[in-house]
Amino acid sequence: MKTIVIDPVTRIEGHAKITIRLDDEGGVADTRFHVTQFRGFEKFTEGRPYYEMPSITARICGICPISHLLASVKACDAIMAIKPPPAAAKLRELLHCGQITQSHALSFFLLSGPDIVLGFDSDPATRNMVGLIDKYPDIAKDGIALRKFGQQVIALLAGERIHPSWTVPGGVNSPLKASVRDEILAGLPAAKKIAKSGLALLKRAVDDFEEEMTAFGSMATMHAGLVDRNGDLQLYDGDLRFVSANGEIAVDRMTGADYQQYIGEATVPDSFLKAPYFKPLGYPEGAYRVGPLARLNVAARCATEESDKEFFEYHQRFGKTPQSTFLYHYARLIELLYALERMEALLNDPIILDRHVRAQAGVNALEGIGMVEAPRGVLLHHYKVNEDGAIVWANLIVATGHNNIAISRNVKECATHYISGKKITDGMLNRVQGVLRAYDPCLSCSTHASNSYALDVRLLDTDGSVLDSRRT
Repeated sequence: MKTIVIDPVTRIEGHAKITIRLDDEGGVADTRFHVTQFRGFEKFTEGRPYYEMPSITARICGICPISHLLASVKACDAIMAIKPPPAAAKLRELLHCGQITQSHALSFFLLSGPDIVLGFDSDPATRNMVGLIDKYPDIAKDGIALRKFGQQVIALLAGERIHPSWTVPGGVNSPLKASVRDEILAGLPAAKKIAKSGLALLKRAVDDFEEEMTAFGSMATMHAGLVDRNGDLQLYDGDLRFVSANGEIAVDRMTGADYQQYIGEATVPDSFLKAPYFKPLGYPEGAYRVGPLARLNVAARCATEESDKEFFEYHQRFGKTPQSTFLYHYARLIELLYALERMEALLNDPIILDRHVRAQAGVNALEGIGMVEAPRGVLLHHYKVNEDGAIVWANLIVATGHNNIAISRNVKECATHYISGKKITDGMLNRVQGVLRAYDPCLSCSTHASNSYALDVRLLDTDGSVLDSRRT
C-alpha cells in the first residue's frame, strides 16, 4: 500500500494537506482532508468585555474580517437587546457587499483562475497568477481591479481595508458622507462590467469541464443559506433555510437563536476542523453544504435585475438544485454581480445618509448569537457573558466547517475518479486540490472547537494495518 501526500494544498487561504492511500492495484483505498492549524479564539476571549469581541474576532482572518465583524456585532446587539438604526443596518450591509466583492474576485480570478483559464493539466511552473498575467493579462487585471474596488469600498466606509473599527455594537461609528456615496457609485459601472465578463468567461468554459463537473463531487446533499421573508437571497440579514437534495424545504425561518436545535458539531481525529451536521439526520448522514452553490439552491431568486437573469439561466441549465461542486465557481460569480447591484440599491436609498447610526445600551441579556453569510457560507458567533458583560463562553461555527463533511467526501470522489494505476500525474493531483479551491475554503478562519480535541495516534505497518493506537 502506498500513500500520496499533497502538502501544502496551494492557492487556498490557510494551511491544509490531503492524504491519499492507494491499494496494491494503484486504486484509491481512502483519503483524508487535514486542516493543520488551530486558532482557539473561543478560549482566549474568555474574560474580555463583550464589546471588544468584534475587533478581537476580526483578527481571525485577513481575507474576510468584515464577516467576523458583522457576526460579532450582531451577537453584541443581542446581548444589548437592541436593534441598530435603519441607516446603520444598511451601512453594515453595504460594507458586507464590499467584502463579498473583494473575496469572490480573489477566489475566481486569482486562486481558481489559473486552473479554469490555463487548464488543470497546464505546466505547474506557470499555472499561477504570474502565468495568468503573462498569457491573459486582461483577465488578470480585471480580477485585480475588481478585488481592489471591493477593498476600496471597505476603506471608504470604514477607514481601513482590514480589521476596521467602524462597525460597533449598536450600529456603526459614523454616518456616510455624500461624497463617499458618490465615489462608490462612480466605480460601480466598471465593477459590474468586470463581473459580467467573468460570468461570460465561465459560461463559455463550463462545457470544457464536463468531466470535472461530475468528478469534483456531485453527491446529493442538503444545502443551507439565509433568505428573507420572501425566500430571496440574503447576505447580511435573514433567517436560515435548509433544503433537501431535491430542493424541498426541510427547515425554514431558523433564527440564529435556534441553531443548536438543528446544527450539531462533531470533531474528527485527523483534523482541527469541526464537522457540523444537520441534527435531525445525525452524524455523518446529516451532511449539508453552505456558500454560493447552497445559497442559490435555497433562494427563490436574488431580487436584483441582472443577477436574477443569471440566476434563472443558471437553474434552467443545471436544474432546481444543482449538486456539482464545480458549480461553486458559477454561483460565486452570480453572487458577485448581486453584491454590486445590491450595493447600488443601498447607496441610492436616501436613508443611507441619515446621521443616526448607533443605538446605545448595556448588558440586557446574558447571551447573544449573530449570524451572517460570509463569502464562503453561514457564519455563527455565539457568546455568553456575566452580569458585568465579560465573556464566559464563546462558540464560532465558520463556513468552511459547515462544508467539512462534504469536502472530505468530494476529495475522495475526485481522487477515486482520477487516480488509478501506477502512474500519477500532476494534473490528477491538481484536480484533487481543485475540489478545495471550488469551495474557496478559508482555513485560517475555520478551526474553532466547542470542546477539546482528542489526540489520536496510530502506528501503522508497511501495508497500512494498525499495529497500535492511543487516543487521549
